[in-house]
Amino acid sequence: MASKFEPFHISLVANRYFIHDVDVITYIRREHHICGVLLGSIPQIPQQNVFLGAPLELMPEEARLLFEKGAAVVVDDLSLHKDAIAFLPHHVKHDYLRDLRDQGMIAGRGVQKRTEERKHKALERLGLQDPPTSGPCDTTAPKEEPLSNNAIDSLPYFDAPLVYNVTPPLSGRILPPTDQPTELKPPKVPFSYPLYEFLHAKGYFISPGLRFGCQYLVYPGDPLRFHSHFLAVGGAWDEEMDLLDIVGGGRLGTGVKKGFLIGGAETEEQACKGHASTPDVRVFCVEWGGM
Repeated sequence: MASKFEPFHISLVANRYFIHDVDVITYIRREHHICGVLLGSIPQIPQQNVFLGAPLELMPEEARLLFEKGAAVVVDDLSLHKDAIAFLPHHVKHDYLRDLRDQGMIAGRGVQKRTEERKHKALERLGLQDPPTSGPCDTTAPKEEPLSNNAIDSLPYFDAPLVYNVTPPLSGRILPPTDQPTELKPPKVPFSYPLYEFLHAKGYFISPGLRFGCQYLVYPGDPLRFHSHFLAVGGAWDEEMDLLDIVGGGRLGTGVKKGFLIGGAETEEQACKGHASTPDVRVFCVEWGGM
């Protein structure tokens, strides 16, 4: 049963694949077991990297899998943005610019108000102006003497622009989608893609494995609930592997309480000889004993 989100857009930016819609990010994690890597910082605390948000970056394997399932289409983000602006109706563009202008004026008034408050506090600290009282004005009070130029020059200077250019913090698209965006070809994937596809078909969650020195980290369920069980490395069917790499991978996996998984798919010629409709994928798990 097709979802209301499908087919969704995967934006191609500088040979990297992104998803910007928060609802789609949640959907593919729940329904397609694809987590990706969040890259967006939080506006309130942009210098931390513990809690991140949209956009979500996908591995080429993840983008290719969604493309082959028909759940997503890959679009060039730059051309899509230009087309959306070029064919944007006049009233939509006018309303959008008006909203930005109104938000900027509201932000500017807030900054101006805070600047005036800081100026009054600075004057009070210098004893040049009495703080405002809540009672009725005293008409018999002596008038304040005009400020000297030296006193005015000693006050801190605050620049208070009236209008700010703001960007709305939206999780979806700001511009309306075009009718027929230019769809790109399937994403190019490494030779380890058959292994990724095989493990994903078995119900595993898969994430990049760079931090453990492998290609994929393989989880039995959502990474928020489970630790990874395997460090996976894909190779060609007849690729030669150094024995020391196998030993090192097995020791590394055992040291972090995981199995070292290697696998690959046979070529199409070998699949035809074996009268198979699709190339066969074989995997082996290596564990180092005595540790």
